[in-house]
Amino acid sequence: MLSQCLADLAAQTRAPDEVVVVDNGSTDDTAAVAIAAGARVVREPRKGVLRATAAGFDAARGDVIGRLDADSRPARDWVARLEARFDADVTMGALTGTGVFYGCGPVLRTLAGFVYLGGYFWFMGMIIGRTPLFGSNFAMRREVWAATRHRIHLEDPRAHDDLDISFALGPDVGVDYDPDLHVGVSARPFESGAGLRRRAAWAFHGIAVNWSEIGWWTRTRTCRAARRDRRAAQRLAAVRHLPSGSDQGLAA
Repeated sequence: MLSQCLADLAAQTRAPDEVVVVDNGSTDDTAAVAIAAGARVVREPRKGVLRATAAGFDAARGDVIGRLDADSRPARDWVARLEARFDADVTMGALTGTGVFYGCGPVLRTLAGFVYLGGYFWFMGMIIGRTPLFGSNFAMRREVWAATRHRIHLEDPRAHDDLDISFALGPDVGVDYDPDLHVGVSARPFESGAGLRRRAAWAFHGIAVNWSEIGWWTRTRTCRAARRDRRAAQRLAAVRHLPSGSDQGLAA
């Protein structure tokens, strides 16, 4: 699975500046596969998805840090699209995309996309107060990670990275969803009811922990105010980039 993900990254229309693979206490050939593909290996012996993500983000050197799972299959324009979106909007601190499930039939693929992923973005968006990050397909600016890291729950073994980081992001961080930012996502989570129940338990645990620190209403209100401020900043940036004396500039 990792070898396919690394091959997909090597085939990008815009090559990534670096590829970092986190060896989270693996007992297989993860490190050897990564090194053979030219990736830099970071070792994090303490188990946990959040710990692994934090180790990778800490080690990354780029201005924008993207995140994929080992079994993700990024579209060929994944890196190019990230670069274009972040270059185009300085108010955007993080960007998340969607997934297309593989390893299953067309009916399950469609249901999983609408119910599982669609439900995740809708439900968690209400819970968090803004667009949540999807762990298999997101990126953020380096300075956003630096400002967020101290708020994540690294010592909590039940914390899941995308949800915990989504909660930890400051309300002033602009988070966007791009439906055209695609990755293939393994359908393995649907192979057992126990796996789905475990993921649900992680989610509700994360909600309880983060709501105990900042309540839903306070979080929603501050995120809403931050979105208004961001829209104002985007309008101002658009006016500044219009040609001098244009009608649009005068109207704005």
